Amino acid sequence: MITVHHLNNSRSQRVLWLLEELGVPYDIQHYQRDAKTMLAPPGLRAVHPLGKSPVITDGAGGQVITVAESGAIVEYLIDHYGKGSLKPQAGTPEALRYTYWLHYAEGSAMPPLLMKLVFDEVEKAPMPFFIKPIAKAISGKVKAAFISPQIKMHLDYMEAELGKAAWFAGTEFTGADIQMSFALEAAAARAGLDDSRPHLMAWLKRIHARPAYKRALKKGGPYTF
Repeated sequence: MITVHHLNNSRSQRVLWLLEELGVPYDIQHYQRDAKTMLAPPGLRAVHPLGKSPVITDGAGGQVITVAESGAIVEYLIDHYGKGSLKPQAGTPEALRYTYWLHYAEGSAMPPLLMKLVFDEVEKAPMPFFIKPIAKAISGKVKAAFISPQIKMHLDYMEAELGKAAWFAGTEFTGADIQMSFALEAAAARAGLDDSRPHLMAWLKRIHARPAYKRALKKGGPYTF
């Protein structure tokens, strides 16, 4: 049996969605972020040394396997339980696009979004009144000079790519779309993704309308940014 060690408001929501798409039975071990730090609880370190989510354990075959990192989990579950679904045929142009977007999600799309989140929090963090203007000025310059242009560049790129096909790997929905969901949901919530990029917004509407996505939300609990 697969167990998803699921942290609220985290990338592990994608894993629940993938399992619902695959129709594979699984258990959920719920974890809650610390209300002040928003970090994962120490209990996750008993599952994986880094103490982060997502992470799954799979007891299939009598040996318990632990898999961490979203992309690795997506590949593992599709390869072991997909029965040929959610992944293009090997050797095709779609297969190359699938692999690209599977890695692009965390390797390229998420870093500037994460930096924006960090610098937004710096501006809101409690600090002595005489330091706050300096911190906000530094944060504002970093965001204006680097973070915002990077986010715009990536959103423009993804918008153009989805103008070529409905899904990231081509004409069919795949695990690459599941992997890309967190970055684009974060961008829509915190980084200015809106109707000015109609292909991306249409893609978000399509994934949110999928029955498996809705089932995963019910099982995973509240999911906000």
